[in-house]
Amino acid sequence: MMITGKTKVLAVIGNPVAHSLSPVFHNAAIRKAGIDYVYTAFPVDNNRLGEAIAGMKAMGISGLNVTIPHKEQVMKYLDHIDKDAEILGAVNTIVNRAGVLTGYNTDVKGFLSGMRQIGYAPKGKRALLLGAGGAARAIIWGLIQEGVASLTIGVRNVPKVRPLVDYFRKYMEISLLDWSTPAFDEALGQAQLLVNATPLGMYPHVDAMPPVNWDKVPKGILAYDIIYTPAETLFLKTAKDHGCHTLNGENMLVGQGAEALRLWTGIEPDIQVMTEALRHALENK
Repeated sequence: MMITGKTKVLAVIGNPVAHSLSPVFHNAAIRKAGIDYVYTAFPVDNNRLGEAIAGMKAMGISGLNVTIPHKEQVMKYLDHIDKDAEILGAVNTIVNRAGVLTGYNTDVKGFLSGMRQIGYAPKGKRALLLGAGGAARAIIWGLIQEGVASLTIGVRNVPKVRPLVDYFRKYMEISLLDWSTPAFDEALGQAQLLVNATPLGMYPHVDAMPPVNWDKVPKGILAYDIIYTPAETLFLKTAKDHGCHTLNGENMLVGQGAEALRLWTGIEPDIQVMTEALRHALENK
């Protein structure tokens, strides 16, 4: 596809951002849809974020993804904030509509999209979340919106995570447990959905995983790891060997990207094309 003066520009901003795979799978979807857009990456220094957003308006950039460390700080430069982004306190997608900038957070829809793609519905299920890392807020809010029957969070440091749990308790009662206790083992025995939101097992530390007593985990439940490098973490391999269904973070990453493309362009992106482009890029890294 030829880039001309009419081509609309999309990009990801962050610091650093050269490692981002977003251009790979977004441009694959853009080519497949045959629309006149291009997606690139702009490194933005921490102290120049306001200038970057003013530049977005000045140059008519159609949309931006926002990654670390700008997701929270960028909110003050925008005209409107979507409800999900407001509740999560972070924006990862900006849409420019005739100079009016609206901030969204597509992580929730990305997390849920992962399960939807394999035909799994969390509604009415007993969910157990391991860890409270960067993606935990989106996961908690997504599970609340989907209507899980119960939500338990197992962590290493309960006092540190309590403010996060208290924040969401107005929407749903949430149990917060130390994952080294018998009470956590008991919760494992009741779980129907087990989600790893810790970085344990992510490349290069592939021999790590959360401390799960697999003897307590019911067979046949879904084990969902939001990590996608490696494609099969030790957590997922162990879960599969135990008899669980498994899902990695690949669908979540592609799902949040697909939602951003819907917001920017109005198209229904080809998820399969995006996933294949991501896999190819990961294999060749």
